[in-house]
Amino acid sequence: MKFGTKAIHAGVEPDPTTGAIMTPIYQTSTFVQEYPGTHKGYAYARGKNPTRNVLEKNIAALENAKHGLCFSSGMGATDAVIKLLKPGDEVITGNDLYGGSYRMFTKIFEPMGIKFHFIDLNKAENIEHYINANTKLLWVETPTNPTMQIVDIAACASIAKKHQILFTVDNTFASPYLQNPIDLGADIVMHSVTKYLGGHSDVVMGALVTNSDEIYNQLAFIHNSCGATPGPMDSFLVIRGIKTLHLRMERHCSNGEKIAHFLRSHPKVEKVYWPGFEDHSNHAIAKKQMKGFGGMISFVIKGNMEETFRIASAFKVFSLAESLGGVESLVNHPATMTHASIPKLEREKAGVVDSLLRLSVGVEDIEDLLEDLKQALS
Repeated sequence: MKFGTKAIHAGVEPDPTTGAIMTPIYQTSTFVQEYPGTHKGYAYARGKNPTRNVLEKNIAALENAKHGLCFSSGMGATDAVIKLLKPGDEVITGNDLYGGSYRMFTKIFEPMGIKFHFIDLNKAENIEHYINANTKLLWVETPTNPTMQIVDIAACASIAKKHQILFTVDNTFASPYLQNPIDLGADIVMHSVTKYLGGHSDVVMGALVTNSDEIYNQLAFIHNSCGATPGPMDSFLVIRGIKTLHLRMERHCSNGEKIAHFLRSHPKVEKVYWPGFEDHSNHAIAKKQMKGFGGMISFVIKGNMEETFRIASAFKVFSLAESLGGVESLVNHPATMTHASIPKLEREKAGVVDSLLRLSVGVEDIEDLLEDLKQALS
């Protein structure tokens, strides 16, 4: 089954009672049992809900995976993965990753005895220098947030397998339409479903997928026990959103390409981060492991913080806001918004300078987006 067909049909069946083509919203907290212990897979909605289960099957199918679990947020999903570890374990991850992940790793789990190494993952061989007997997890974002670095998933998978390390990929920026880390050897794939999967800026949700029965059972136990589970209405909205994922991603990619090239030729722009440029440090890897280069772009303004703020506030079609991946175009200032929790020195080492802006290019008409960029930069 091709991707577009899976987006619409995978895991989705007509309602057996009414024949409704859309999955019903099972807005219930509990399920009646005829006799004690005779429930048909559903007892209490924190553990399982029929609407959510359809979504979990759908997302797993899009990632070519066997199992899926949905969480109340992307951070809830991330939290569940780290809870597979114990005090004394060590994690290798990138030095350019989402600020919320950095905050969770350093402020929540480091005090509990888990050690994190934030390293340059542009060359996968760098990982080998940090592996020891305590290394239990390799956590990778690709493309990275916000400087769009590309990490070689297959090379990382090979290293993780060699050392028997759990390998997780945050696939939020690419979405399953552009990239399938399970096919490249990842053990777990994480999504902030809030972004491209939901696609309409109306849901907060996360997801994990895996092919391993053992990993799934461990995560499902954490999922039920700790309770970071989404409700049926949110699950319904994401099921509906995913049905147009392939169509939206095509437009995100085509708009993103035009805007990346426009920005690169603009006299007020010092640098543009976008993996579709042939001189991007890992363009060849992006071309190999992705079906397109996405709608996420970051660029550095020539000027000070005041000029950067002026430009960020001057847009009329782009909205200055957190998040990404919706149908509407957004502009973000990572240093004060998504990455504010990362110390300034650490941010700047990874290229997240005060004059950097991040764009989530939406699906509006490209002529309007380019005009908006022109007037904001003027």
